[in-house]
Amino acid sequence: MYLADSRGAPAAVEHRGRRWAAVPGTVLALGAVSLITDVSAEMVTAVLPLYLVSGLGLSPLGFGVLDGVYNGVGALVRLAGGHLADGGGGRHKAVAVAGYGLSALCKPLLLFAHTLPVIGAVLALDRTGKGLRTAPRDALISLATPPERRGRAFGVHRAMDTTGALCGPVLAFLVLGVAAEGYDAVFTVSSCVAVLGVVVLVLFVPGRPARADANVSAAAGIEADVNANINAADTAAHTTSAADAADARGTAASSGPLRVTALLRMPGVRRLAACAVLLGLTTVSDSFVYLLLQRRFEVPAQWFPLLPLGTAAAFLLLAVPAGVVADRIGRRRLFLLGHLALLGAYGLVLAAPGGPLPAVAVLVLHGAFYAATDGVLAAAVTGLVPEALRARGLALVGTGQALARFACSIAFGAAWTAWGDGPALAVAAAGLAISTPAAIAALRPSAGPSVDPSAGPSGDPSAGSSASPSRQRAT
Repeated sequence: MYLADSRGAPAAVEHRGRRWAAVPGTVLALGAVSLITDVSAEMVTAVLPLYLVSGLGLSPLGFGVLDGVYNGVGALVRLAGGHLADGGGGRHKAVAVAGYGLSALCKPLLLFAHTLPVIGAVLALDRTGKGLRTAPRDALISLATPPERRGRAFGVHRAMDTTGALCGPVLAFLVLGVAAEGYDAVFTVSSCVAVLGVVVLVLFVPGRPARADANVSAAAGIEADVNANINAADTAAHTTSAADAADARGTAASSGPLRVTALLRMPGVRRLAACAVLLGLTTVSDSFVYLLLQRRFEVPAQWFPLLPLGTAAAFLLLAVPAGVVADRIGRRRLFLLGHLALLGAYGLVLAAPGGPLPAVAVLVLHGAFYAATDGVLAAAVTGLVPEALRARGLALVGTGQALARFACSIAFGAAWTAWGDGPALAVAAAGLAISTPAAIAALRPSAGPSVDPSAGPSGDPSAGSSASPSRQRAT
């Protein structure tokens, strides 16, 4: 379906009389790394919630704290990862290798972690590795891909990543079924797979991918990156934002601080980050979703490790189509629509009777949510941030979203402990129902003439036709 040349530069293939931009080799190589790494990670993730809650007797509040730490620690180091990757002329691959390597080292440590504090420390270290690698990896994808095709590129990467998420629980299920020391065997196999992912990254991902937009001048590149975050009718704001971006780009190159304030001076980045935080506050952790399904739909405990397969399968099938749709209708619009799918999943868990069909429907909606939000949000950020701040911009938005989900995990665990699982989910669903329209209003462009002639009806430059030769940017 996709072709790639050996240097990571975009290629094209003739297919049924139409020209389709191929996914760059850098994206495919990073996708392979993520696929292998996710097999390793999801082997552990698939068995951990039931092991901690049923095996160790952890309360929902305790699990919420641990799950929040598991996801929140990575958020705290994302900004550092983005800063390190952007500094010194771009060290994206080196920082990514460090992050993947740290996570790989943590897997064998689980063999010796038999108490909750030690398990928590190992998981926190693993998430530190994830926090370091996420922004540099996504920056490498964006730097190797033409702006108007980034939704597709991130969709392909997330589809490959999700293939690993699909295989990991199956492998864990098989290992548990044949190994005498089930959990230790899972951790051992996971460690070996994680090391393989690091080897593929070192050998096959170029350190400096060929720039997809090398023919664009530096000044034009700054303007293109900034235009997407400006109200289509506000020319004055456009001038101010372009100056801010140019200043941020220059100061970042000269002094190298995090420059979070420079990023937040860009209106589009500020609005998108705020909406990601707002919606993250009502996004219940995956582990809680699976625990809710297991309890409310009476799924046998031995089948629990396979529940993530439903989410992963839907994500895998929808990730690339969602990326293509995002390039056409606008990435921010699809990001918001994805949260409506999550709201539908919450509603089914609350209202649907027991049985396999409602459970499958919940998992499909859950996967559709990730397909419409995960890579799509990253693609939207890359269209708003200058190249010199690309990894930092990704880290800023990702950190805000992850910290919000950290807070949600703790709050949801506390609500479950105090009120029960149903009322806790009802509160989360009500919050999501309120915050989604608020986010739509915050991201909706004002009426007025469009600054970008390629912008679609949403006012988002990414909503224009991907076939337009005059289009230079996408959000």
